[in-house]
Amino acid sequence: MKATYIDYKDTNSFSKTLLAYLAAKEDLKPFYGNAPTYDGFEKQIEIKSTFEHRQTLVEALKNQYKDLIHDAPAVASNIDLLLQPNTFTITTGHQLNIFTGPLYFIFKIACAIRLARDLKAQFPDKDFVPVYWMASEDHDFAEINNTRVYGKKIVWDVPGISGTGKMDTSTMEAVVRQYIGMLGLSDNSSQLASIVEEAYLQGRNLADATRHLVNALFKKYGLVILDADQKELKELFAPIIQEDILEEKSFAAISQTTKELEEKGFATQVHARECNFFYLTEQYRERIEKTADGRYEVLHQDLFFTEEELREEIENHPERFSPNVVMRPLYQEVILPNLAYIGGGAEIVYWLQFKANFDQYAVPFPILIPRNSAMITDDAVASKIYRLDLTFKSIFKSTNVLQNEYVRRHTTHRLNLRDEWMEFNAIFGKIKLRAHKIDASLAPSTEAVQARLKKAIDNLEKKLLKADKRNHEEALIQIERVKEKLFPNGGLQERSENFATLYVKYGDDLIKELIRHFNPLDFKFTILY
Repeated sequence: MKATYIDYKDTNSFSKTLLAYLAAKEDLKPFYGNAPTYDGFEKQIEIKSTFEHRQTLVEALKNQYKDLIHDAPAVASNIDLLLQPNTFTITTGHQLNIFTGPLYFIFKIACAIRLARDLKAQFPDKDFVPVYWMASEDHDFAEINNTRVYGKKIVWDVPGISGTGKMDTSTMEAVVRQYIGMLGLSDNSSQLASIVEEAYLQGRNLADATRHLVNALFKKYGLVILDADQKELKELFAPIIQEDILEEKSFAAISQTTKELEEKGFATQVHARECNFFYLTEQYRERIEKTADGRYEVLHQDLFFTEEELREEIENHPERFSPNVVMRPLYQEVILPNLAYIGGGAEIVYWLQFKANFDQYAVPFPILIPRNSAMITDDAVASKIYRLDLTFKSIFKSTNVLQNEYVRRHTTHRLNLRDEWMEFNAIFGKIKLRAHKIDASLAPSTEAVQARLKKAIDNLEKKLLKADKRNHEEALIQIERVKEKLFPNGGLQERSENFATLYVKYGDDLIKELIRHFNPLDFKFTILY
């Protein structure tokens, strides 16, 4: 593949807050730690060098990988490396979308792998392990039960229960067959079909199925997949769980930070609650709330704890306490020797709300890395873009703007009435002067007539453009088709299409090329073709 890169700001697809972070605006600097640079990583390595939970982490990972490790030597090596004090992780996380969901799921992981490689080249005496954190405790099933292949939506239509990682995939037979049926007949499609069947049709829960799928795609790159829904790992976090529920410390810190960000004009994504934990079982994941009488209620379950009972429950069963969106990042950094978190634009924005909370718990705040964002096409589309006198930068404009600009560039007629309006303007200047001499109160009437004429001329100019479009109908249709191909449903390709269509075309080379062309610390939108 070939690659070209453009600034994120030129895509008009990312938030003001994310662009301010990438531009290192002074207003945002109090809300994050070390900068996403090699100098920043050098400082972060020093901060995280005292990580103490390596043995527990490695034992948990080996238990999770017991059925996979024999066929994944690069993964096994990386897990063993995590025992060493000079080994650190680069983490990305995502929900358990079926069949990986939209393309950016794959982009996140490829970015983590490439950054780990780049850091090894920069700091050869250290080791860096890419980690995919499975959001197995998330319970928003409607967000992850579907994907799109060639524009067609495929849905696993069953009721969601508990954290989605606990869901049984035995009901996925029909949806797996539908997905495989979209892949066509080729060596690559057969390979992907085999991977998907092995992952989802062997009686696993969704967390284990997702591990099998992602491991099959990325094991050669040493990606370590972590499911943090485990008692031994939650025990490391139990002191913070207890302190935070009983003292509501996160609520105070994050609420204050949210207020400060908004006062500086930055949008915020999440809001902390007084209690930021759910109670998690095999059947449900429900919020915990403090009642008026001082007890702690698990909503919708008729389950209550006194303060003392809650302390005992956290001590004996920490695995039943599931962090929400504002506490999950803290949990991640407690149990990993992590240097950086790679997330989407919205994720980076809400992580900016958390630094004060990290500080009060004396947990190092990671370097925030916006994931690589990309568009993948082919030479045929790239050639068509150039033949239409467009560029990969201009293609981010709306279809209507691109078509209007094309007509204005290629018309044999003069479509703007700027010169004529200047003449009319001069005439009105004389009329207004004459009217003012007769009666000064006539000035508003003259200006109203001038405004109506300007509107009429603008409308006429639009009609001239519309009429001339018929002379370029074929090119304008091609512009529309290019836009539809690169921006399905009017949005970025990475936010809707599944990776399957590209895997069928490129096979394993797809991931290899993503890793080769992504530049995680360059912060540019990548176009591959």
